[in-house]
Amino acid sequence: MAFSPRKGKKDNSFKQKKEFKEELLSIDRVTRVTAWGRQLRFRAVIVIWDGKWRVWLGTWKSWEVVDAIAKAIADAKKNLVTVKIDNWTVPYDVKAKFKAARVMVHPASEWTWVIAWGSMRKVLNVAWYKDVLAKRYGSSSLINNAKATMKALVSFK
Repeated sequence: MAFSPRKGKKDNSFKQKKEFKEELLSIDRVTRVTAWGRQLRFRAVIVIWDGKWRVWLGTWKSWEVVDAIAKAIADAKKNLVTVKIDNWTVPYDVKAKFKAARVMVHPASEWTWVIAWGSMRKVLNVAWYKDVLAKRYGSSSLINNAKATMKALVSFK
């Protein structure tokens, strides 16, 4: 970091602005057992938003945590999808299913904020929804619930 001439404070003017808002949902150690022993890798799950109402979820596995995060971001950038937002909430009720995970997303009145839990809450916050009621059924899997939420947000016409 560079120091400014005044009072020895740090100058952050050279910091680069990020292109995307990123939310790390999880980093997990994943082990695969083979004939040669255990292979340890890391899985990163990230949700990104580009500021133009486009959002997506990226997952990737790698031997290093930093590589897994970078590849998950690159994976999410390839698949950006536009979500519909109506007065900071979803336009209408929607239900979606991904594998065993089922989610239900409802519009809420103003100043209700996001009422959801876990990965659904993070996905809705990254997508800039302010007033939403959401409920998950079936699976407690973080990835499946996040993908079901993404499927629900993409389904709006």
